[in-house]
Amino acid sequence: MRWQTIVASGVVALALAAAGCGGTSDSSTSSSTPTNASAAGLWSGTDSASGLGLEAFIDSSGSADFIRADGVQYTGSVQVSGSTLVVSLEGYTDFGDEFSGGSTYGIGTFNGTVSTTTSIGGTLTFTPTNGTQFTSTWSLTYDSNSLYTSGSSLSAIAGTYTGAAASTDSSDPINGSTVTISSSGALSGSGSSSGCVLSGALTIDNSSYDIYSVAYSYSGCTGDYESLNAVQFTGMAVYNTDVTPTQVVIGATASVTTSSTTTYYGLVSSLTAS
Repeated sequence: MRWQTIVASGVVALALAAAGCGGTSDSSTSSSTPTNASAAGLWSGTDSASGLGLEAFIDSSGSADFIRADGVQYTGSVQVSGSTLVVSLEGYTDFGDEFSGGSTYGIGTFNGTVSTTTSIGGTLTFTPTNGTQFTSTWSLTYDSNSLYTSGSSLSAIAGTYTGAAASTDSSDPINGSTVTISSSGALSGSGSSSGCVLSGALTIDNSSYDIYSVAYSYSGCTGDYESLNAVQFTGMAVYNTDVTPTQVVIGATASVTTSSTTTYYGLVSSLTAS
C-alpha cells in the first residue's frame, strides 16, 4: 500500500453425530471454535459514496480510525467473530467542513468481513446529525509492505517536522508550523499563520506495531481558529517510512460540551521530516 499525504456475531459450533445399525448405536460429538480473523493493521481502499480514497488505522486492541481523503474520520472499536466484522462508528468532518445538514458529527455502523492481512469489505450506514442517512461500500486492502509490523519507537519517530494539512481542502491550524517530537514523545509546534501553538504527546501502546496514541491541544489560536484553544484532541498516528522524507500522519478528534451544546472537531495532519 502506498501511503499518501491527504491518511459479532456469535461463534458457531458444529456437532456431528453418527449412528450405527443392527439395533445398536455409537455416537460421538466434537466441537471447535473457529479462529477469529484479525483486523489489525494499516489499510487503504475506497469509499463508494464519495469516490474518495480511504485509509484505516486499526491497532492491536481494535481501536480504529477510518480516514477519508477529504479529512472525514470514522472512529470506533472493531468487533470480529470468525470473519465477520462490526464497527459502531462516530463520524467527524475535518475542521472547517460540514456533513449534509450543516453538522460536523454523526453516528453509524460498518458491517462487513475481514480476511487477516488481506482485505476488509462491507457497508457503512451513517447518519449525520440533522442530516440524511446514507450508505457506502468500503473495500480496503492490507498494507502488504509490512509498515504496520515494523514496530513503534519514540526514539525513531523523534525529530523536527513541518506541519501540513493531510487533505487539500482543509484549514488545519498546524499548516506551516515547525513541529518537534522529542525522544520522550513530547509534541510541540508553532509558527503557523493561525497563531496556534501545539502541545501534546505521542505514546506507545504496543511496540510491535507502527501505530501510536496521540493527545494534544492548542493555545494562542486567533481568528477562525480561536475556537480550538484548549480543546483536548486524542487519536492515532502512524510513522510512515515508506516515503522520502518520512512523515507522521495523525488523525485526531475532540468534543466540547457547554451547557446543552456539544461541538465536535476533527483534524487530520501530516508532519514531514525536515
